[in-house]
Amino acid sequence: MTAAENVCYTLINVPMDSEPPSEISLKNDLKGDVKLKTEALKKVIIMILNGEKLPGLLMTIIRFVLPLQDHTIKKLLLVFWEIVPKTTPDGRLLQEMILVCDAYRKDLQHPNEFIRGSTLRFLCKLKEAELLEPLMPAIRACLEHRHSYVRRNAVLAIYTIYRNFEHLIPDAPELIHDFLVNEKDASCKRNAFMMLIHADQDRALDYLSTCIDQVQTFGDILQLVIVELIYKVCHANPSERARFIRCIYNLLQSSSPAVKYEAAGTLVTLSSAPTAIKAAAQCYIDLIIKESDNNVKLIVLDRLIELKEHPSHERVLQDLVMDILRVLSTPDLEVRKKTLQLALDLVSSRNVEELVIVLKKEVIKTNNVTEHEDTDKYRQLLVRTLHSCSVRFPDMAANVIPVLMEFLSDNNEAAAADVLEFVREAIQRFDNLRPLIVEKMLEVFHAIKSVKIYRGALWILGEYCSTKEDIQSVMTEVRRSLGEIPIVESEIKKEAGELKPEEEVSVGPAQKLVTEMGTYATQSALSSSRPAKKEEDRPPLRGFLLDGDFFVAASLATTLTKIALRYVSLVQEKKKQNSFNAEAMLLMATILHLGKSSLPKKPITDDDVDRISLCLKVLSECSPLMNDIFNKECRQSLSHMLSAKLEEEKLSQKKESEKRNVTIQPDDPISFMQLTAKNEMSSKEDQFQLSLLAAMGNTQRKEAADPLASKLNKVVTQLTGFSDPVYAEAYVHVNQYDIVLDVLVVNQTSDTLQNCTLELATLGDLKLVEKPSPLTLAPHDFANIKANVKVASTENGIIFGNVVYDVSGAASDRNCVVLSDIHIDIMDYIQPASCTDAEFRQMWAEFEWENKVTVNTNIIDLNEYLQHILKSTNMKCLTPEKALSGYCGFMAANLYARSIFGEDALANVSIEKPIHLGPEAPVTGHIRIRAKSQGMALSLGDKINLSQKKTTL
Repeated sequence: MTAAENVCYTLINVPMDSEPPSEISLKNDLKGDVKLKTEALKKVIIMILNGEKLPGLLMTIIRFVLPLQDHTIKKLLLVFWEIVPKTTPDGRLLQEMILVCDAYRKDLQHPNEFIRGSTLRFLCKLKEAELLEPLMPAIRACLEHRHSYVRRNAVLAIYTIYRNFEHLIPDAPELIHDFLVNEKDASCKRNAFMMLIHADQDRALDYLSTCIDQVQTFGDILQLVIVELIYKVCHANPSERARFIRCIYNLLQSSSPAVKYEAAGTLVTLSSAPTAIKAAAQCYIDLIIKESDNNVKLIVLDRLIELKEHPSHERVLQDLVMDILRVLSTPDLEVRKKTLQLALDLVSSRNVEELVIVLKKEVIKTNNVTEHEDTDKYRQLLVRTLHSCSVRFPDMAANVIPVLMEFLSDNNEAAAADVLEFVREAIQRFDNLRPLIVEKMLEVFHAIKSVKIYRGALWILGEYCSTKEDIQSVMTEVRRSLGEIPIVESEIKKEAGELKPEEEVSVGPAQKLVTEMGTYATQSALSSSRPAKKEEDRPPLRGFLLDGDFFVAASLATTLTKIALRYVSLVQEKKKQNSFNAEAMLLMATILHLGKSSLPKKPITDDDVDRISLCLKVLSECSPLMNDIFNKECRQSLSHMLSAKLEEEKLSQKKESEKRNVTIQPDDPISFMQLTAKNEMSSKEDQFQLSLLAAMGNTQRKEAADPLASKLNKVVTQLTGFSDPVYAEAYVHVNQYDIVLDVLVVNQTSDTLQNCTLELATLGDLKLVEKPSPLTLAPHDFANIKANVKVASTENGIIFGNVVYDVSGAASDRNCVVLSDIHIDIMDYIQPASCTDAEFRQMWAEFEWENKVTVNTNIIDLNEYLQHILKSTNMKCLTPEKALSGYCGFMAANLYARSIFGEDALANVSIEKPIHLGPEAPVTGHIRIRAKSQGMALSLGDKINLSQKKTTL
């Protein structure tokens, strides 16, 4: 839609499909009063936009409408003069336009500044030099008008005329330079300076040189233009950098956030000196802290992350880690997440101690603030960051562990699980910290509220308690957590009421009553709320068991077996050995008895019975083989898992560092800046051009740098048949959050098609932004129509519609050509992402929509099929490569991806190779997809179904 159409629809508000009036009725209305003239002029503009010529109305409008001073009519006339044909078919200017030109001249001398300014803006759109030539003296005179609105638009008009018709005003740069020197208004100076940048850069530089010390006092709009000029000059001619770099340093102190941001970005591209990088980074950090908009914070954080990617800049940023951590005061979780990741990437042995101190304070702070919906997630992030710091710098673990272990008793299970994972890794890797960790674990053990955390703590204590005192302490804590035994008998006694009065009865507030004799008597009200009190007073492990969670009982049995076997090897006295073993077996037996009784909410499962029975058997026999399995093999399995995880992390870090390191091949040419021509400066990309391309929806990849060239890479979608009266085809440009349809419409008939309209509708979470405007197609003519579709979520969408038109001169109804459907691919919005195993399991449990896809493929290799699915769905495999290596006839892997809208998609691939059907048998199995929304799960399933089979060329 053109600017004229936009203004027109804003002003006019006439239905597009209303019956067009005749030329005679329009002439009569144009001779009427102001109201009739206004409505008639609106209709004329709409009809011209729809392709009507209406040559007979031009003189009527000049005679009866042009002389009017009504402001609404003046606005409409400017739109009318922009779109009306001003030349004859042979290209000569219409004679009537001489009268119009005189009207322009009068408007340029009008006492009302709004009319003057609007006319000047209109003149920027004129392409006829004959019309502009008589107006040049009046346009020049507007540069001296008292009102800044007129002067500002006069500069724009002179710039446009100079660019299009230089012969009309050859001295424009000199004129604007003189105007700029004497001008005081910021917006006028900005426009004048912008013109000099594009028209005569040397004059712009001369002006900047005269006032370079006063740049800080200029308005922000002028400062932004100055930054752009300095960047372009230094980009084209690097020898000029020393001349202007001080100016950029000064602009870092500007009061405008936009100027500071642009100046910092320019400084980084102009200089690689550590002082320049530090100043720019400091400026970015100040912007993040002071700016209230979270989107701005994220954008500036991305610039800091880009700085970090450069190997020579990373060391400079390492000195600013503490300043970067000031950003954690922002309440937004996404900002905090990026900040912590950046700080973790920059941490070194020089600053790790300070980083850990700050993070410990933040962790403690999360425990004291009132609960916010993101507080728990933030605590998780902090725990993971501290975990990573401790793994990379083992000296820090002793400072971190005591603080974090307090959170094992936290109500938030996710944060406690992260702490537990950290403690498990630390106790395995750092032998010197084991006594400290065991001691702290025993301190907080009784306060753990979550059954999952309780199980993990039991395993750690059972695996790493190596002294006689620690083993006794674990047994004491278990007895304390289990309560009175046998459990069944004590619970039955409680229910029967065979308890002491003080344990059974709670006394309510005393009431004073009057007896028959007139004396006072005090009566206690017995409370009936004792059962709830009993629930609260239950020891934790007893509560878990009575709730029917017997998996913790199986873990307890394993722990008791381990510590009992270790106790036997540490203590030589047979009596103590037998006593300890008997106590452990008693606890297991009473739990088995409880599981078989009717007291728990859920009965014990057969698996848990088998596990506890096996532990009882192991303790009764105490064979050396079982001792090795329980006390050595388990720990070795954990060690193997942790070492594999560490190797994978190191490999990914190595790949990341290799990406960042710039490798120069032996035969690469060497560029000498002094010998490089201005137009050959390819050492740095133009940041302003990249920003423009990003705003247009093009990614900053080199192959997509030219938006016109990238169009050739698109596959054209044919919408109608070749024999249809109207042929249509479309390019589908998918940007981040919207889709642009570039539709080519061709009139294949010998008739003029009027009101030819592209009517579109959408299916799915798509929304048509605006209705494409109708147009008139001459015989065998063609036109391009653009339509914008907004995308709100990740699911397959369909765009369908038709082309409707009227045949000129025909009396029949409107004609219609139905278009083929355009299918929007979900893969344009899905990107590979990573998450931890715990997060994957949590999301898998929470997401309610599941789509189960049966494997139907011609691929015969398991690994090849998995790679094919990963490529087809843009998902990332979370299962480590080592776990997928080897060949055993079946494979299971977890996949994860995230959409640009923040939606998560999970998949579990379970496939096998049916060996009994022969070596050429294809892979079989299932893929289960889970997502929060139904559309995402179904769309991803459809994509997998369509792409399962491998195509052969």
